[in-house]
Amino acid sequence: MAIEGVEKRYGLLLACKDSEYVKEVYGGYFNVFVATFGEEGERWDLFRVVDGEFPEKNELGKYDGFVVSGSPFDAYGNEHWILKLCFLLRTLDVMRKKVLGICFGHQVLCRALGGKVGKAGSGWDIGLRKVRFVKDFSPCAFLDDLDDFPPALSIIECHQDEVWEVPLGAEVRAISDKTGVEMFTIGDHILGIQGHPEYTKDILNNLIDRLLNTSCIEKGFADEARSKLQIAEPDRKCWERICKMFLKGR
Repeated sequence: MAIEGVEKRYGLLLACKDSEYVKEVYGGYFNVFVATFGEEGERWDLFRVVDGEFPEKNELGKYDGFVVSGSPFDAYGNEHWILKLCFLLRTLDVMRKKVLGICFGHQVLCRALGGKVGKAGSGWDIGLRKVRFVKDFSPCAFLDDLDDFPPALSIIECHQDEVWEVPLGAEVRAISDKTGVEMFTIGDHILGIQGHPEYTKDILNNLIDRLLNTSCIEKGFADEARSKLQIAEPDRKCWERICKMFLKGR
């Protein structure tokens, strides 16, 4: 599956199954990601890594970058596809290919490159979270425009795991009251974001319903998350800009 074009080529490493709701309303998570990060004239390819679909090694050089999605799986799990994904991410790091990790993607990037991930001691984080940027970091080309942004941005979160320790050579770029590593970078080619820049409130509301129906969360927790969503908005345009600056190198 691809958006045809000749300019730049990106791959989405999809680590989750499409929910019935997202298929019906958005045509699948692939469309959600491309709508958020893609631009006219680019080609985007879909690899359902959760189902064992991976890019061929001899094709990796043809890509300008990859995005690793969120997932209901644990980034520290030892399922075959997760171990294979870790190997791929190490390969892309050596090649200095751009890799953007979102939620599970952020965590599995950390694990693959030598960091530590695990369950969050404070439990689930679901809803909007204010993320504060760490200002005293070394220069990073795609973050040069951060001076134009507020000191904190809201992002949609939905996770119960987190990064405990970033890999050697990584820099923590953003934190929150709940999570110590909301964003990290390695050089100009690795970016991990714990939140979901691509999520709409609509997608999260449906996800809350599914988590409640499967007894993953309690009703009171779900109701509180929903009520907070009603009174505030995520800074999606700012996060989209950060991610595009990273992926496109401008």
